[in-house]
Amino acid sequence: MFYSENLKKSKKVQHCFFSRKNGKSEGIYESLNCGLGSNDKIENVESNLEIVAKNFNINKKQLVLMNQSHSNIVQIVEKKNILEKVNADAILTESKNLALGVLTADCAPILIYESNKNIIGCIHAGWKGALGGIIENTFKKLNEMGGDTRKVIACIGPCIAQKNYEVKEDFYEIFIKNSLSNELFFIKNKSGTYNFNLRAFIIKKLNNYGVLSIENIDIDSFEKKNQYFSHRRAKKLGENDYGRCISVIKKTSLQN
Repeated sequence: MFYSENLKKSKKVQHCFFSRKNGKSEGIYESLNCGLGSNDKIENVESNLEIVAKNFNINKKQLVLMNQSHSNIVQIVEKKNILEKVNADAILTESKNLALGVLTADCAPILIYESNKNIIGCIHAGWKGALGGIIENTFKKLNEMGGDTRKVIACIGPCIAQKNYEVKEDFYEIFIKNSLSNELFFIKNKSGTYNFNLRAFIIKKLNNYGVLSIENIDIDSFEKKNQYFSHRRAKKLGENDYGRCISVIKKTSLQN
């Protein structure tokens, strides 16, 4: 478990960036795999989600998850019990009855808290979503809810580090066609490939939208095999699937 120092200072929110430890799953999914979309035994994943919910003293039905598709879709959720996953890559709420969760395995989980309207949210930010506008769309939606970007605390959780994020020329060209300034996020290798800095790209997006409080839990999901699941590491090892870690945020009873 890892925590944001900035979010911990607020008594109005609970949060946690869970590692892969202290769960029920086995094999390549060992142990706290929360990915319902994985090929893990469903009963193990459900048990793991129960463990997460208990950490927040809630019923599992109050834990809202997303059908993540690397999109730029943002949804506002307010119902007390969400029976199905939300089709989105970012969710926001003003409800104190819901905990919001994001699943990752190299992509960046971002937890946010806006202190003016007491809005919480989470963002699934892989390269495609980040390039496609998931961060901008989240803050547009937050502003529509009456929130103030300047009052946002954002924390970027563990994700793949640049040294382990090797990409090909076509990947690099996608970013350069979007903006020549994106070259800053790449290092060219002698072999002609590149290494992409996902975390720095996300930080730039947050800065551009006026977020003043940005914190990083600077852990490499690829490198930390015993702590984090990694899609890229699983592919490199020839594994046919991989687990997903969960990051969660919830308002406390101190909220209005």
